[in-house]
Amino acid sequence: MSFSLGPLRLLAVLLVVAGGALACQTGATAPPPEKEANGSTATFEASADGYGLPAGRYRVDHNRVGRAETFSDVLDAHGVDYQTILNLAAAARPEFDVSDLRAGRPYRVYVNRWLQQPRYLAYQIDALRYIVFDLRHPGRTHVSTRSVRRRWATAAGTVEGSLYESVVENGGHPLLALRLSEVFAWQIDFFRLRAGDSFRLVYEARSVEGDAVQPGDIVAACVRHRGENYYAFRFEAGTGEAEYFNRAGQSLRRQLLKAPLQYSRISSGYTNRRYHPVLKEYRPHRGVDYAAPRGTPVRSVGDGVVQRAGYKGPNGNYVKIRHNGTYTSGYLHLSQISVTSGDRVQQGETIGSVGSTGRSTGPHLDYRLWKHGTPVNPVTLELPPSQPVPLQHREAFRETVRALLPRLDGTTVFARAPSESGSQRRAPLDLSGGPLASR
Repeated sequence: MSFSLGPLRLLAVLLVVAGGALACQTGATAPPPEKEANGSTATFEASADGYGLPAGRYRVDHNRVGRAETFSDVLDAHGVDYQTILNLAAAARPEFDVSDLRAGRPYRVYVNRWLQQPRYLAYQIDALRYIVFDLRHPGRTHVSTRSVRRRWATAAGTVEGSLYESVVENGGHPLLALRLSEVFAWQIDFFRLRAGDSFRLVYEARSVEGDAVQPGDIVAACVRHRGENYYAFRFEAGTGEAEYFNRAGQSLRRQLLKAPLQYSRISSGYTNRRYHPVLKEYRPHRGVDYAAPRGTPVRSVGDGVVQRAGYKGPNGNYVKIRHNGTYTSGYLHLSQISVTSGDRVQQGETIGSVGSTGRSTGPHLDYRLWKHGTPVNPVTLELPPSQPVPLQHREAFRETVRALLPRLDGTTVFARAPSESGSQRRAPLDLSGGPLASR
């Protein structure tokens, strides 16, 4: 069968063919569609960045929240309408309140290269958490945790001034000083450290994308204080919660804390004869004075019930706590009181602040302790330990001590713990084969 085309019909056919060819060429160079949750698929994949977003498919603008800049200001600058901003704010709650944006915090805006429209906003809440706002689908807004790399590291040093200064000067995170003082709170009064005392500890170091973040738990530690070595090993003894024990498996937790302040110094000790700076005469001082700045938190040395909380003549603002049938503690000259009579308090709970009320010449805490109603010296008092490692876990604990002790003695290099990636967290492992409880 033969047929022929007239000039106009032939021209129309050629135009259709040419148009199809042109469409194929422009389709090859046009931007690929985004991959959406509705089932459409992009023509290529891009690896996710630290916020779980395919940064290679977008122009990513790196910014920091400006002073007095609001969530609305940030998005309005990128042309996001007000209703969408309201929808995003609602979607973020209750995990994150957009009014909590902080000046200086980093955020990123992911802009579609071809449409020049913002697609996502990722805001860094803190070192570990971030929130991704989905500008096209506000309901998909979510808070996530950045991948944390974990390894075991050591810190060691000799005390010249305070424990805090010594830890920081030897490259340790300031938080390690606080945690070390908490580990040995029942054995060592860190206000009485002296030059030449030393420490060595093994802890969980953490980092996010190469940047160090707040460290994890102390795994083991040794403090040499006044010629004696004090050891601590973190171990989960079947209770579901890790505790610290000495080399013999005795718990480091005692009935009472050694001191009611974390960092300070003793300005006047327990004595039968002290010259009173106000009364100008010698008289007994049945307590320990800790010099500290006004407002320093004062903590209860043990669990108990508040017997008295109020002003008491020369004692000034005063708190008295009964811990059990044996021990009662007192806290004098407080600037303010945080508890009331009859309150039940826990060990380490803040009960007030250092001040100079009553008969006092300057900010300090006068700490008193009574045993069966008789004043005792809290610095020299020896208290019985809590429960030791249970018998069925003794061998596992001994294995832990044998493995960690060389690291504390500085004779070996501490091995790195397995690093972790992804948003799920796992407790660090002890050397007894079981997971240490997360802090």
